[in-house]
Amino acid sequence: MSLLFQPMTIGQLPIANRIIIAPMCQYSAVDGNAQDWHLIHLGHLALSGAGMMIIEATAVSPQGRITPDDLGLYSDENEAALDRVLKAIRQYSDMPITIQLAHAGRKASSEAPWDGGGQISLDTPRGWTAEAPSALPHAEGEDAPAALDADGLERVKADFVEAAKRSVRLGFQGIEVHLAHGYLLHQFLSPLANQRNDAYGGSLENRMRFPLEVFDAIKAAVPDDVPVWVRVSATDWVPGGWDLEDTITLSHALKLRGCAAIHVTTAGVSPKQDIPIGPGFQVPLAARIKAEVGLPTLAVGLITEADQAEQILQDGDADAIAMARAMLYEPRWPWHAAAALGAQVEAPKQYWRSQPREFSDLFKGAKVGQR
Repeated sequence: MSLLFQPMTIGQLPIANRIIIAPMCQYSAVDGNAQDWHLIHLGHLALSGAGMMIIEATAVSPQGRITPDDLGLYSDENEAALDRVLKAIRQYSDMPITIQLAHAGRKASSEAPWDGGGQISLDTPRGWTAEAPSALPHAEGEDAPAALDADGLERVKADFVEAAKRSVRLGFQGIEVHLAHGYLLHQFLSPLANQRNDAYGGSLENRMRFPLEVFDAIKAAVPDDVPVWVRVSATDWVPGGWDLEDTITLSHALKLRGCAAIHVTTAGVSPKQDIPIGPGFQVPLAARIKAEVGLPTLAVGLITEADQAEQILQDGDADAIAMARAMLYEPRWPWHAAAALGAQVEAPKQYWRSQPREFSDLFKGAKVGQR
């Protein structure tokens, strides 16, 4: 039987299969508030048959947004807007839905990708001063962020905790803490972005300190049955930056703190990154972390074919496959994968009649009658 369609658990959260919808920013919120686009987009993906969905990087403060149009969970209005979306989805899907909490750090105050993605000037109404471990801009020629002082660190930590509490109230079934892609907590980890000379900079132990404090604070603030895990950039792909050995050390520390899983991606902290892009290019990093740390491990990155995903699991290189752009391109990817691998998948009853004749048992519990 296909491993891709075998159940698993993350913490105490049961998942029907090992296809995970990875968080994908939509840059379509207003003042952090989810809009009709989120209802359409997330509702569509919730009917896909995947085992779990992680919604997009959700800012824990206005300063922590990547763009002015990022989704947020830092106000009552943000919470109410997401509540509307989730209640609508829950009428038609019981897929586990979880959330990624994030702070952009020095990559904040940026344009959306379709507007070029560059930093928004402080001279314009939509721009603001970013905050980071050190006053180092992300790219040459950009405005430098403000270095977080002790009060700033406590504020950011409190913002993560408050967003986590809001997530629980909304009924999210798990929380992913964003330690990847060059955003704030990754910036603390990487010596390319963190040049502090206090207890939060310098040695690997010091650079890990603030991300671990944030993780501990979130874990303490949510019920035990709500799993908390992280997304990590396993390497910066830059000499002298954060690397796989550092990630393994961090993952061991997270495991001791009750981390439920490790979601393994790469890069994002420096424009100097040199990424060897190719099919499954990040899988060997996930495999090494899984082998040495032993936590449930999610692999992601140019995994596009059912046979490819199945082989990664058969080889023991990961415990689940996270899908991002491939799911945007083909939101019914799990249906096609189940058909290719001889498995079954959940589908809404309104779509049961679409089941191809050659795959008559593809949809679980499907019954079709017609007068």
